[in-house]
Amino acid sequence: MLSGDEFELRSAELLRSYGLQILASQYRCKGGEIDLIAYDDHRLLFVEVRARRHRSHGGAAASVNRSKQCRIARCAAYFLKCHPQWRHLPCRFDVIAWEPQPAAQSFEARWIQSAFLT
Repeated sequence: MLSGDEFELRSAELLRSYGLQILASQYRCKGGEIDLIAYDDHRLLFVEVRARRHRSHGGAAASVNRSKQCRIARCAAYFLKCHPQWRHLPCRFDVIAWEPQPAAQSFEARWIQSAFLT
């Protein structure tokens, strides 16, 4: 299985393929971490990347529970506090979920836009 860093790199490539600019990866603060922070000309995207080897327990996307969402939101608020040039933009919280494909040893990305609200 690929490592978390490899899934994050693939996710960044996916976002770039849609014309987004990656501002930060593995952004850390006291309150948590945001895997990717991207910009698409009129909004900021705070992106959580999740991968699961099996689809049990709801899969990768379902693992972004309310507690994880709150940590991401706190970290996003800290990012905006430290980078006031981005404060005027609307923000969105997305998830890129990597799920295993049944017939192959590969994974498919599912980009869930506006995955949760804060």
